[in-house]
Amino acid sequence: MLRDITLGQYYASESLIHKLDPRTKILATLLFIVQLFLVKGFLGFVLCGAVLAAVIKVSRVPLRFILRGLKPILMILAFTVILNIFMVNGTVIWQWHFLKITVEGLQRAAFLGIRLILLIICSSMLTFTTKPIELTDGLEKLMKPLSKLGLPTHEIAMMMSIALRFIPLLLEETDKIMKAQQARGADFESGNILNRAKAMIPLLVPLFISSLNIAQDLAMAMEARCYRGSTGRTRMNEIRFRKRDFIAMLLMVLTLAAVIAERVLIG
Repeated sequence: MLRDITLGQYYASESLIHKLDPRTKILATLLFIVQLFLVKGFLGFVLCGAVLAAVIKVSRVPLRFILRGLKPILMILAFTVILNIFMVNGTVIWQWHFLKITVEGLQRAAFLGIRLILLIICSSMLTFTTKPIELTDGLEKLMKPLSKLGLPTHEIAMMMSIALRFIPLLLEETDKIMKAQQARGADFESGNILNRAKAMIPLLVPLFISSLNIAQDLAMAMEARCYRGSTGRTRMNEIRFRKRDFIAMLLMVLTLAAVIAERVLIG
C-alpha cells in the first residue's frame, strides 16, 4: 500500500513537459484545478480529461505509474461517492426505507468522483515532471513580489519543496520499519480496521526518530555546503520562459475559456 503512494516522486524523462519552465507547470496546474471546479457538465469533464490525457502522453510517464497513485485514496473516493448517491434529494429512482437513489445524486456522485480523480492525477503530474530544486526555484520566482512585503519567499519555497520531497522518503522508511517488525512477528494485516490502526501505533516512535535523523542529516549537509538562505545565492541554471512555455500557457488559457463558455451555456 505504501509503495502505491506516488505523490512527491519525480519520474525522469526527456519529454517536452519535463523541459517546460517550472513556473509554467505550476501556473498550468493551478489553472487546471480552477477549470475542474468551474465545470458544470460532462462535456467540460471530457475536455479536461482530454487535455490531461494529452499531457500524460507527451510527458512519457507510464499510465500504470500514474494510476498506482490512486490506489491509496480509492476507499475515501468510494465512501464520498456512495455518500452523495444516497444523501442527495431529487427524482427518486430507487428507495428502501430511508435509503434512496436519485438522478441528481448519481450525477453529483459522478461529477465528484471524476473531479477528484482528475485533481489527484493533475497534482501528481506536477511532481512527476518537475525536479524538487526546479520546483523550489519556480515557487520562489512566482512568490518574489511578496518579498517586498517582508515575506521570506525563498525559505517558504524551500520548506514546501522539502516537505514534498520528504513524502516518498518517509514512506520508504515506514515500509522498512514495517518489514523489520513483521520479521519479529508483528501483524499489520489481520483483524478489522480498528485493530489494524492499533497495530500501526508501534511504528510511530521509530518513524519519528528516523524523521529527526533524516532532518538532522539534511541540516548538516546544507550547513557543510555553506547554505545561508537566499542571501548571496546564485544558480547554475537560471530558469526563464521560452517559446514553448508561452504556447503551453496559451493552450491552458484557451481551455479555461472553453470551460467557462460551457458553464455559461449550461446556465
